[in-house]
Amino acid sequence: MLLDTVAEPEDPGRRNDELTTLSAFLDFYRTVMLRKGSGLTPDQLATTTAASTLTIASLIRHMTLVEDHWFDATFAGLPEREPWASADWDADRDWEMTTANGMTFVDLRTDFDEACERSRSHVAAATSLDVLAIGGDPTDRVSLRWILIHMIEEYARHCGHADLLREALDGRVGD
Repeated sequence: MLLDTVAEPEDPGRRNDELTTLSAFLDFYRTVMLRKGSGLTPDQLATTTAASTLTIASLIRHMTLVEDHWFDATFAGLPEREPWASADWDADRDWEMTTANGMTFVDLRTDFDEACERSRSHVAAATSLDVLAIGGDPTDRVSLRWILIHMIEEYARHCGHADLLREALDGRVGD
């Protein structure tokens, strides 16, 4: 598959076990997020609408950070990756979003795909959905199940934002 095109999202199915269902819904929304940016120029990716500063580029970049934060750093307990580790979050609390504008879809997608693959590998290595995260707040360990459900919620919200942005750009709607 070319890096500037994205296939249709796969139907998550209706008769799978819990892990397969949660993973399939998460992959469905990952694909939808990328499809919102597919075929757009860097200028289009950085376009805002209404009073919001959100762009499709910033949403894809934000979800790249969220993938690394929840699966890599929180669940697996790994050190924060670059570029997140050296970002000046005090100067710009939305650094991942503001630095996305001007990036090409291929660059956004490459980083996003790599983060999603790392996330999938952490899920695949887990022995159960009940496994608790080893990173993050030691007084509030969350389970893999919680992280997967949270990620589905996060994607669903931001895919809705991206849907509005894409429709405003070129009229494209749907998954």
